[in-house]
Amino acid sequence: MNLYDIVRRPLDTEKFDRARDAHNQYAFEVDRRASKLEIKSAIEQLFQVNVLEVNTAVLRGKNARLGLRPGQRPNWKRAIVTLAKGEAIALFEGK
Repeated sequence: MNLYDIVRRPLDTEKFDRARDAHNQYAFEVDRRASKLEIKSAIEQLFQVNVLEVNTAVLRGKNARLGLRPGQRPNWKRAIVTLAKGEAIALFEGK
C-alpha cells in the first residue's frame, strides 16, 4: 500500500486537541486493512517524527438515509499516534 493510501486524513476535534496538548497524541483516519506497524511506518515517513505507540479502533458507520431509502455509512478505522517527547506534526500546529 502507498503511504497516502494508509493515512487518509487527519482528525482535528476538540477531544484530540486536548490529547495533543496533554499527551502528544495525534489522530488520523486510516485504511481499515492497515496494521499498527504499517501505520507507524507511514506516519514516521510522512512527517519525519518518532512514533512511540499506535492505538487503533474500528468505528461503525452511522445510519443514514437518502430520501426515503435507509442506508449506512461505511465503517472506518481511527489511529491515535503517540509521538516522542518534544516532537510535533506541523500540520496540526499551524492553526
